[in-house]
Amino acid sequence: MRARHRLSKLLLRHGIVYYGGDAWTGKHDAWLHHKARRELIQAAGRATSATFEFDYENVLATKARRDRLDVAIEQMAADSEFPPLVRRLGCLRGISTLTGFALAVEIGDWHRFTGNTIGSFVGLVPSEYSSGAPRVQGSITKTGNTHVRRLLVEAAWHHRSRYRIGAVMRSRWDQAPPLARARGDEGNRRLHARWVKFAERRKRPTIANVAIARELAAPRPDWNAPRQNHPVEPSGRAVLVSRR
Repeated sequence: MRARHRLSKLLLRHGIVYYGGDAWTGKHDAWLHHKARRELIQAAGRATSATFEFDYENVLATKARRDRLDVAIEQMAADSEFPPLVRRLGCLRGISTLTGFALAVEIGDWHRFTGNTIGSFVGLVPSEYSSGAPRVQGSITKTGNTHVRRLLVEAAWHHRSRYRIGAVMRSRWDQAPPLARARGDEGNRRLHARWVKFAERRKRPTIANVAIARELAAPRPDWNAPRQNHPVEPSGRAVLVSRR
């Protein structure tokens, strides 16, 4: 992120802005490699062009290093005790192999929690300043496991856009049991519907997203399964995995 930021701000400083859609895609990379480089040379000269080359190479090197780490983590996940759990988690939008593996490792036994207690564990419940009858709630506590909270919040943003079953999601579903696929589809639809309701109520996106993240974490205890590391669906409706 820092390498991308340095490169994009170098171009912005000279009035070179990309209007072709989302940044850091293949199309954006082609624009950087050809049009942006040419415009920068014309506008700022060779010294700035050399800075651009250094920053662009730094972005590519950082991305390659990240990709190598991703592959290594995926191999670690495949060799661990968590592959069934990770495949079930992957039925939800926003939870890739890396995210699912991290959630499985950080939370461990999901049976320790209920829908009320896991929100406290990851710091996604409102703080409270109450005395007697009056009840005053503030922002979320942000206590507990910071890494899990960040993963859940990032995953929740994926449920904001319109729900479409693409090739990536289908490839994850192919690796999961039928019940997990059905629960995942049900959960994806419901969480997007929750986003739509929040938008209709003009709820601030950051507040709405925290509510979605809290639902992603909350387990349901009534699934018929042995006591293993199986997270379940938010708010008592099973989505994450099938317990059996």
